[in-house]
Amino acid sequence: MELLVNNEKIDVSLESEKTVGDVLKAFEAECAKNNATTVAICVDGKKVEATDFDAVSQKELEQNTKIELTIVSVSEIDNALKMSASDFTRLAKELENVAVLIQSGKDKDVSLLIKKTADYIDNFCHIVTYASLFPEEYGKISIDGKSVSDFFADFSPILQEFEGALQSKDTVLTGDLAEYELAPRIKAIADAIRR
Repeated sequence: MELLVNNEKIDVSLESEKTVGDVLKAFEAECAKNNATTVAICVDGKKVEATDFDAVSQKELEQNTKIELTIVSVSEIDNALKMSASDFTRLAKELENVAVLIQSGKDKDVSLLIKKTADYIDNFCHIVTYASLFPEEYGKISIDGKSVSDFFADFSPILQEFEGALQSKDTVLTGDLAEYELAPRIKAIADAIRR
């Protein structure tokens, strides 16, 4: 049997494990001791979906069985949150200057800033998803006193208005939304996850 964890081959010696499920159960017990958990499983090159888990778990181990696991730990999430807080703090300051960039004819810089905003938000949502796997460590992350989902429910219409202002080339509205609506909310995310 071959075991890879986060793309690194791990030397294992089987004790009483006879099935894929036995290996997964033993590995998850080790993860729990180290404040980590498994977030993705591949067996023999196929991603194991939740609906297939029971059937795959019963599969007998063979010499050529290959199990690939992706794990995430509390320390990795902590590091990701710290990096995200730092990124969002810088981003909030950059968003405050969108009007100046537009007036200076730096539309390309504004476009890059918008892409960066979308990428940071997407990355943050992934981190929060992983953090939710450790409720004892992170509880419920709240932003401005709201759950993450409620915060983004309120934020989405502003992002859509901002997108509309960009498309219609309404430079005044674009600058105002970036400085007075987006920047404070991005800063609020940074403040909420700063540890």
